[in-house]
Amino acid sequence: MAVANEPQETGGARGLLATAVDSVGRVRVAVAITAAVLLVAVLTRELAPLPAVLVFATVAMALAVDVRRAIRRRAADVAESGRGAEAGDLVIDATIAGVPDPVIVLERGGLVRAFNRRAVEVAPALATARPLSFALRHPGVLDAVRRAAEEAGPLGTVRTEMAQRVPTERWWETVIAPVRLPPGPGRPAGERLLMVSFHDLTPLRRSEQMRADFIANASHELRTPLASLSGFIDTLQGPARTDTAAREKFLAIMRAQASRMARLIDDLLSLSRIELKAHVRPETPVDLVLLLRQVVEGLQPLAAERGVAVAFEPPASGVTVAGDRDELVRAFENLVENALKYGASGGRIDIGMTLATAPQGDEVAVAVKDYGPGIAPEHLPRLTERFYRADVADSRAQGGTGLGLALVKHILQRHRGRLVIDSTVGAGATFTVRLPSLAERLPEPDTAQPAE
Repeated sequence: MAVANEPQETGGARGLLATAVDSVGRVRVAVAITAAVLLVAVLTRELAPLPAVLVFATVAMALAVDVRRAIRRRAADVAESGRGAEAGDLVIDATIAGVPDPVIVLERGGLVRAFNRRAVEVAPALATARPLSFALRHPGVLDAVRRAAEEAGPLGTVRTEMAQRVPTERWWETVIAPVRLPPGPGRPAGERLLMVSFHDLTPLRRSEQMRADFIANASHELRTPLASLSGFIDTLQGPARTDTAAREKFLAIMRAQASRMARLIDDLLSLSRIELKAHVRPETPVDLVLLLRQVVEGLQPLAAERGVAVAFEPPASGVTVAGDRDELVRAFENLVENALKYGASGGRIDIGMTLATAPQGDEVAVAVKDYGPGIAPEHLPRLTERFYRADVADSRAQGGTGLGLALVKHILQRHRGRLVIDSTVGAGATFTVRLPSLAERLPEPDTAQPAE
């Protein structure tokens, strides 16, 4: 993962060139001096031409040997320096590979020297020998790196926090700390680097938000049924103490209110648990066809009670998605149950499944369509908000908590899916779940006529 030190390699090549040029220069000077001596000797007739040539050849050969030795020594020094840089990179890789947090090692100029596998979660475009700003565009982190790199004297640790909004909301504590490699070949004084580590604060932040939301939502939504229960209790203890008919009626209402509070608390806790791990994508293969069969079979008693027929024509082959089975069951149960409650007047619910190619890859679409009264256009954008109801009275009469579609939305977000809602007043509504698919494309329906 680490890259060799490019400036060091460049310096080695330049050193070899300088050595060669220096040696060639010495040869030229020696040749010039020898030629001058020979010329003087010949002119003064104190040295015969043949011995002069031998002297010249001997001097040239000695200088050539000297040049070759000098270049070899320089090449050995450069190779040893390169091995030192490579050893330093191996030390860096071995150090950060076992760190559980994302870690990026930077050179003083801001270039990425190395990074571990988890660092790709923070910056998917990371690449060695490229500036960190190409892969991570958070101003706070880049400013902290700059301050750590520019600080005079021994580097100090710099801390900052970073929030990411896509693909899911996450929070990180970023720590920029100095690193000095031990002295070695190619690093006579020890190389100074910056280690940028990221500690995941998401579970902590989600827990804090979960507690705040739970208190706010519970206090608001539980106030009405608690007030109702208190009123009936006062009535039963007072005027209706001896009224058997009134007591039976009020106890039935109180039981319904208590059941509603239990469902509300269960939905709030489920929503909180899903939000707490929203940044962790499920990876377990789930057979979506089998799951939908079980959901439909489980809701058949409610469908029979309301006189609604549920039609589900599964494909011939299975369709697999990566997900949490229990959460997907909860999502589809909510959608089918909503169709049974609010679209019962249509008398029929159709569940269809198709597979299509999206820009990010193949995805499966499951559509739950009812033929009830439909939903007005102004309500569609807000249906997945917590406690939002298009018809408050009807929702409470059906025993709804106002959290069903919010649960569906958060479950699908965790699975990197989405919910699409289409409706026309008087013509029913269609809720379509789109999830990334792990299966091959569904076979096209056989439209050929049977042979005679």
